[in-house]
Formats: sequence, C-alpha cells, structure tokens
Amino acid sequence: MSTENRSEAKDTVFIGKKPLMAYVTSALIQLANRPKVSIKARGLSIGRAVDVAQIVARRTDGSGYTIGEIKIGSEQLESNDGRPRNVSTIEIEVKKNA
Repeated sequence: MSTENRSEAKDTVFIGKKPLMAYVTSALIQLANRPKVSIKARGLSIGRAVDVAQIVARRTDGSGYTIGEIKIGSEQLESNDGRPRNVSTIEIEVKKNA
C-alpha cells in the first residue's frame, strides 16, 4: 500500500451498518486532526452517509464545518448469482471553515 493510499484511508469514513452516531463521532475525531474528511458509501448506505455529513456540518453549531465537494458514481459488482450489477456510490467531503 502506498503512502497516498494510507493517508486516504485515514481521512475517510466508510459508511456501513453501524449506528449513525458511530460514524459522526469517527468523522469528528478525524476532523480534529485533519482539515477535511471524506464520507464514502454505496448502495443502501448512501442515505446514512448524507445524514452523517449533515449532522457534522449543521448540527454541531459553532464548530465551523461545511460540506465541500460531493461526488456520485457507480461501481460494478458481482451479485450472488455471478451476474454483474451496478451499485451507486457517493463521496461527501466535510471540511473545516478557513
């Protein structure tokens, strides 16, 4: 793994099935040490990623975080029956105000 990939993994929160506030806490901890964090999700977790970004940026009053660049796309995965299928993805940047 290159140094670039390691730094990306450290400033990225991958959204899964944990409770919502676990991801909010993780993002806030990373933002305490870094100028920005990426929140990434795919499929059914996209709504949860949006919720995490909104909570960090808007409900933590006075902390000075804003939503930056938002990227959407799709990935091709193999389903259980072996056929390819497309899954939507999202990446939301949350950053400290300058």
